[in-house]
Amino acid sequence: MRRAAPRCRNSCRSDVTLPYLAHGRHNGAAIHVHSRFEKDVSMTKMALGSHPFLLGFEQLERLVERTAKSDTGGYPPYNIEQTSQTGYRITLAVAGFDESDLAITVEDRQLVIRGRQSEPDGERVFLHRGIAARQFQRTFVLADGVEIGAATIENGLLHVDLNLAVPETVVRRIEISKG
Repeated sequence: MRRAAPRCRNSCRSDVTLPYLAHGRHNGAAIHVHSRFEKDVSMTKMALGSHPFLLGFEQLERLVERTAKSDTGGYPPYNIEQTSQTGYRITLAVAGFDESDLAITVEDRQLVIRGRQSEPDGERVFLHRGIAARQFQRTFVLADGVEIGAATIENGLLHVDLNLAVPETVVRRIEISKG
């Protein structure tokens, strides 16, 4: 006698199961497959800042969207490393750029690093130009309390040091008055 497949925990009406393969071998277990015609009501989109316990985080979703849109591809390549408990370093590969070709600014909690190579004085005739002389803009969203330390350039690498100011833990008692 054939044994009935177990029901789905999501209370759907589908009994479709497939054997579960672990490392290319059948292990006898079965996994449940939802039908494409089945309506799954458990997947609803909830905004990041809409949870009732997250008070004052309304800008969080906009911040995440802005961060996703600020990705400019892979140029110039960069590393982010943790140098201490509260210290970080961003390193960008900026070979061919001089200090005067680079600008580092902080705009609305964003670290913006721009590079624009100036054209050399006089006319140069290139027989082949394989070194890209393009401009770039790299943006990093900063958390509250992150301060920019020093910026140095050496051997074609731009290093920007960041420090996270750890706030003191403050416990404040709120008096309750009769109203």
